[in-house]
Amino acid sequence: MRKWFFGFVSGCILFCGSTALAHFGMLIPSDSMVMQGDNRIIAVILSFSHPFEGVGMPEAKPQVFGVMANGKKQDLLSDLKEIKVMDNMAWKTDYPIKRPGVYMFYMEPKPYWEPAEDCFIVHYTKTVVTAFGDDEGWDREIGLKTEIVPLSKPFGLYAGNVFQGIVKMNGKAVPYAEVEIEYYNRDKKVQAPTEYMITQAIKADGNGVFTYAAPKAGWWGFAALNTSDEKMKHEGQDKDVELGAVLWVQFLDWKEK
Repeated sequence: MRKWFFGFVSGCILFCGSTALAHFGMLIPSDSMVMQGDNRIIAVILSFSHPFEGVGMPEAKPQVFGVMANGKKQDLLSDLKEIKVMDNMAWKTDYPIKRPGVYMFYMEPKPYWEPAEDCFIVHYTKTVVTAFGDDEGWDREIGLKTEIVPLSKPFGLYAGNVFQGIVKMNGKAVPYAEVEIEYYNRDKKVQAPTEYMITQAIKADGNGVFTYAAPKAGWWGFAALNTSDEKMKHEGQDKDVELGAVLWVQFLDWKEK
């Protein structure tokens, strides 16, 4: 009986672990801080995945993709070229940085049907790049349906620094929003001690503010999840829609002489 029980538990863990992985819209630039002498062409890659495990999913061409610089938005959707990321459809553009400023790249994907969760997923995803010493306006709101507005500069962060942000929906703070956090394990050299530690989970406070200290250098994704009031049809039935406000932030190690 005991042998059967432990066999059942281990099988359940494997099954649940394979179906309950956290999803992240991904928007990763080749550089988060462009300095004098750096390459001024930023490669921006859009994808959809389980970033820690390196398991990709197809990312259809987004409904919206653009950049907001110095308070002005520019549509970049037509600049996207199809590529493969984690063996799945993804997108890329090369964006020239021509002047100092803060560049906020953002996308609204097409709804993704996830049968394991019996819902659609829409992750409004953004990342922030700063250039040539001008870092004004890093806390501006793009105006997405849901987004994380940073309270800490979303660049120039050391590994171990505390990062804070406000979760917003329709321009209003979301009290006690759930925020999932994952490390982009790009080269798959990092291994979590247990499956519980693949995705970190925290809750915002009553003002929608969350706090997290990244333990390792690299790109970290913050996904604040809420359920839309509106349903979407799948095979004639109304289904829930998970709305994610996703922000990707890079943390760096010290440089020593």
